[in-house]
Amino acid sequence: MSPIVVEGPELFIGTDTVYVALARPKIDPTDPGVRQAAEQAGVSPEEFAGPGDVWALMLDVDGEGGGFELPGARDIEADDFAEQLQRYLAAAEPFTAEAGNFLRLEARPAGDAWLLTAHVIPPEGHEDDAPRTLELGALPAAELLADLEEFRRDLV
Repeated sequence: MSPIVVEGPELFIGTDTVYVALARPKIDPTDPGVRQAAEQAGVSPEEFAGPGDVWALMLDVDGEGGGFELPGARDIEADDFAEQLQRYLAAAEPFTAEAGNFLRLEARPAGDAWLLTAHVIPPEGHEDDAPRTLELGALPAAELLADLEEFRRDLV
């Protein structure tokens, strides 16, 4: 099967083995891989691709992934969260930043990096509604700032 190309803004925070990602995935229903997958699933390509305007929070710890949709979340809220992170990182002091009631990041400087901990709170009624704490490790400050800037550009 052809790979399915997923576009849309995504803020990935963490490493290859532990991360959280705030994303608004957009799938093109005309993509050959999507058309083939939709046919195998017995749905239209448009139904398979979905609306492309629903935010999601994804997480992974050593291959044990998960996540949930954030119905009602808007681009402006994602941009506000990213802007908040940029301000805190520039201040170079420990901070806590929140994205709605589903994600809280605690951070403290460690040389030219930041030690980050993510607290993920799934929405009520989600199949796995237990809160999770992820130690994201030491992430380079310059990379975090560059990722935040790219994320904010992608929102436009």
